[in-house]
Amino acid sequence: MTIDAKTVDEYISKLPKERVAAVSKLRETVKNNLPKGFEECINYKMIGYVVPHSIYPNGYHCDTKLPLPFINIASQKNFIALYHSGIYADTKLLDWFVKEYPKHVKTKLDMGKSCIRFKKMETIPYNLISELCQKMTTQDWVKIYEKNIGRK
Repeated sequence: MTIDAKTVDEYISKLPKERVAAVSKLRETVKNNLPKGFEECINYKMIGYVVPHSIYPNGYHCDTKLPLPFINIASQKNFIALYHSGIYADTKLLDWFVKEYPKHVKTKLDMGKSCIRFKKMETIPYNLISELCQKMTTQDWVKIYEKNIGRK
């Protein structure tokens, strides 16, 4: 399910009614727990949290006109997704998350490389997501990103 929106509020207004509360709470959880410097926007037709060009002028290597993506929230056809680039790029962070997840949710972790899928909105572990968001600053993310793409 792709939602065409120019703003985050417009994105949320176009969600199916049964998803508005969960996506809104996930958005607030991320916004309230990310370290200073990340900016909220629409990024790749999702709610995005990025390192702006004012902090990282190089931008995203795939399209340098775009800011460096970090976290995205999306309402997909069968689930709500939280994409976290740091989990994909930092094995220690991934290991921590995988170990902590069962302490917060009884269902099995459904995850791709950077995508955490929530099929049941009532099982979204907001407290765990809060902790995850606090674990990486913009500077931490830029450093890992540059190391992984071979930029200095």
